[in-house]
Order: sequence, then structure tokens, then C-alpha cells
Amino acid sequence: MALLGIDLGTSAVKVLVLDTQGRSLGVSKAGYEVMSPHPGWAEGDPNAWWRATVSAVQAAMAQAPHARITTIGLSGQMHGVVPTDKGGRPTRAALLWADTRAEEELKHYQALPPALLGQLANPLVPGMAGPLLCWLADHEPEAYQATRWALQPKDWLRLCLTDSVTADPSDASATLLYNLPADQWADDVIAALGLSRELFAALSPSGAFAGTLSAPAAGALGLSAGLPVATGAADTAAACLGTGLLAPGPIQLTLGTGAQLVQLCPDPLADPTGRTHLYRAADGVHWYRMAAVQNAGLALDWVHRILGASWDELYASAGAVAPGAGGVMFLPYLTRERAHHQNPHSTAAFLGMRIDHQQEHLLHAALEGVAFGIRAALEALPGASEGADLRLAGGGSVHPALRQMLADVLGRALVAVDILDASARGAALLGGIAGGIWADAAATASVAPGMQVVATPNPGHASVYHEVYGRYQRLAATIDAPV
Repeated sequence: MALLGIDLGTSAVKVLVLDTQGRSLGVSKAGYEVMSPHPGWAEGDPNAWWRATVSAVQAAMAQAPHARITTIGLSGQMHGVVPTDKGGRPTRAALLWADTRAEEELKHYQALPPALLGQLANPLVPGMAGPLLCWLADHEPEAYQATRWALQPKDWLRLCLTDSVTADPSDASATLLYNLPADQWADDVIAALGLSRELFAALSPSGAFAGTLSAPAAGALGLSAGLPVATGAADTAAACLGTGLLAPGPIQLTLGTGAQLVQLCPDPLADPTGRTHLYRAADGVHWYRMAAVQNAGLALDWVHRILGASWDELYASAGAVAPGAGGVMFLPYLTRERAHHQNPHSTAAFLGMRIDHQQEHLLHAALEGVAFGIRAALEALPGASEGADLRLAGGGSVHPALRQMLADVLGRALVAVDILDASARGAALLGGIAGGIWADAAATASVAPGMQVVATPNPGHASVYHEVYGRYQRLAATIDAPV
């Protein structure tokens, strides 16, 4: 008996075959392009997502030829939107979380009465489904009118698997169209924005049964038709479940295309400073506070491509160059940063370069810049007590030199969760809950992964980084886009 977890990420889908004792039997990954046809746009091709999913499922199953899949669970990238017609076909490319085209549409939100804005309990960000749908209605009315469903990415993928449409609170709460205190779609906000309420699917718990695998989908994937499919969850919420973060208290850092610092909380209390986010957890019991960093792995991917360096060379620079990168500073703001950042108009830049600097100095500075961005987010997170250890998860945080840099910059010990596929694992566990293997999310504690300390701050390095971080903050506050 085995579970299949599918995590539809921003630039790749990951598939995990998990047994009921929590052991990984097979894992595979297949990539696809994030398109930017105009400055500030970020789009994806859902049909490419499906092709990648088919490839990754087949590859993962090939690693576990004797596994008998009994349930399927899903997780996926948050915030964006897949406009879909009544037949399930996208009416245009998907609009993704890194997209900034809807800046003007935020004015629709700013004009809302305070009582309606208060329902959202979140800062206003252009790359979320609500502003993006407002943009679509304003600028591409034909595509908007042809749209029957405004789906989150993993919900579109489930539609492909089951021919059924539903949404879950963990993803819906991250759309700027959700009433957090009431734990339901914000109908008054949707109406005030002029959007059609019919675009938004009925809500179902993340671990609920949402449908069965259709015969055509089963044929494409090489699985048995009729398998139960769970509703699934947003990738960050699924990652909390997958790493065993099941109760308030600890703070977890996940590093991938973006970076997220999350902490479960028992009540939906918004950040009074408006700098961090509040969303529904996958367990249906808790909420979680999140300080999100847009420009993490996204910025590192750009740097390694532009400078022609391999990933190994990029990460090796963390230990090959002394803290401070010889005076080179990298501001990673290739896209607009989230609300915790002090300057919404920041742009990316390499600063302080001299003729004696080598490629490794720029690579090291890029890693530092991303680490400083994570520190700024951590400092904004309500309840982030000084000196507490950080749980570390995510495939972008496995290199020892990078882990040491993060510990030095953040001034905290890092405790790594003993898995690399947190969101896919969480998706598989949700499938297990839907299939009755576990009664609820709390029961999955029996298969929670182990943890170990992987880095502690070097006092000398931490002192240098504290000074360099001050310079970083001053520069980040003043470097704007050119007029």
C-alpha cells in the first residue's frame, strides 16, 4: 500500500511515492518554463504542467514498480490563477505569484471600506488571484468572459485528474478574496471588486476526498482508474504537514524559488503592522503566519544563468569567499518584494565592484543578498523570538556552506528536517487522510521525519554579517527603479 503525492511547483512538478510508514519509495521531478512575455509578467503554461506531471509520475512509479498506489494527494504553488473554461481548458496562460502587472488594480482594493479590507487580514500584493483577476477583467475582457472557473494551480491539476472542481481553504485564503475570520470566500469583497462569484469553487477540507482518478488520466499516468484523490493544499501548508510542523511554536524556513518563514497559530489574528501574511493551515485546525520572500531561489537562478556559473560553483562560493564578499553587495529584488520589505520600488543590483573582484565574489554576494532578504523577513514575523532555533526545509537549503551562511546571517542554529520533498510528502499525507489511513493531520505525527542540527552561528562571521546587513538595509531602502 502506497500514497502518491504530487507537488505542482512554480518551475517544476515533483512526485513522491510514500509508503504508510512514511518511507520514500520513489521521487521524480520534471521542469517547465516560467514565461515573462512583458516586463513584470510571470506566466505558466498549464498544458506543460500536465505533460510534466505525466512524465514525473511515470518516472517515480518506475522507481517503485511493486508499489500499489491507493490514494493521491496534491499541493501546488500559491496565489496565482488559472482561468479555465467550462470544459476545463485554460482560457489563457496561467498568471503566477511573481507577476506584478496588477499594481494599478491594487487601487480597487485600497478603495474598499476598512471593514472589507479587514476581512482579508493580509497585505495587498499584485501577484495574488484577486488583483490578477481584476487585471484580466480590465485588460483581457474576452479571456475573462470565457472563464468559468478561476482556479489555483493545484486545483486545475485536480480537475485534470478527476473532472471535478473544488477549492481548499489553505489556497483560497491566499487569494485576497477570502474572509479569514469567517473562514470562507469573501463574498462582499468579490462583489465590491466587480468579480463574478461564480468563478470560485466550493471549499473542501485539504484532507477530504475530492473525486476519483478518471480513466483518461489514469491511462496517461499509468495508474488504476478510480483511485481516491484528496482536495490537497497550498505548497507551504502542505510542507508544514510534510515536515511534521503540527503545533504552534517553532518557526520553519523553507527555501525554494521563494522562501517562506512560517509559524502555526491557533487563531486568525492579522499582523497589525501589515507586513506579514496569515493563511489557513492544511490541518483544518490552525492558521499560520508567514513572512514570504519572493527573491530567493528565483534570484539565485538568475545569477547563476547570467554569470554562467554552475549551481555547484554558486554554492561553493559561500565557503570560498570571506563574509562580506570583498565589499560586493547584491540586492536580489528582481521582482517586487513582499510587504515586509521597506521599499516596494527596489530593484536588483550588484554594488561595490572593483577590478580585482572575481566571479566567486559576485556569486558569494548573491548568496549573501538572498540570506539578508530572509533575515529581513524573519525580523518582521510576529512572535519570532530572538535566538530560537529555526527548522530548515526545502531543496534549496541542502548545501553545507549555504546552511552555515544562513546560520551566521540569521544568528540562529538551523535544525534540518530529514526530508527534501516536504510539499510532495505533505500532499501524499493528505491523500492518506482522505483514504482513511490517518484519522486527521495530527495522526500523521506517527510518521513525522527526524531532525538534526546542521549549522550553528560562527560568532566571528555573525559579527561581520551583522555589520554588512546594516549596509544592505540602507542600500535596499534607497535603490529604486530608474525613472
